[in-house]
Amino acid sequence: MKYRRTRIAGGAYFFTVNLAECWRTLLVDHVTELRDAVRAVRKNHPFDALAWVVLPDHMHAIWELPEGDSDCATRWMLIKSGFSRGIPKVEWVRESRRTKGERGIWQRRFWEHLITGEEDLQRHMDYVYFNPVKHGYAKRASDWPYSSIHRYIRQGWITDDWAAAVDVNIAAGER
Repeated sequence: MKYRRTRIAGGAYFFTVNLAECWRTLLVDHVTELRDAVRAVRKNHPFDALAWVVLPDHMHAIWELPEGDSDCATRWMLIKSGFSRGIPKVEWVRESRRTKGERGIWQRRFWEHLITGEEDLQRHMDYVYFNPVKHGYAKRASDWPYSSIHRYIRQGWITDDWAAAVDVNIAAGER
């Protein structure tokens, strides 16, 4: 069965991208190299990052692509390979990857969802920004340093106490 992705030129997409070894913390340990890889890719393959959060073993992002462009896969391939070239070789590499000259850093695929409207966009942005709280890395979304939520806080669109863990517990019926 051939894996198919929905492609809408100029569309907005939500992504989840995972490390192959989920116990690694490579993404936050080498966040500078990740940022450098993203910057390099955006020079030749532009996109607007509407939201992004980097956790130790995975990341979520929402991108809007330029009009007439629907090529997310090339962008992710270049980001992953640029990041991989920029960090030391510490991962275990399966023989199937070794024979192809691949490293063992990333899961081969990524998960994507085509954003279908404003409500869908807001729901996915909330998911991106709440993820560090959900995984126990921060008590408030604004406490996590590897998130684009800080851009929206600076602009006054989100308060720095948005999605604080205490609010989540109260909403869940815990007091």
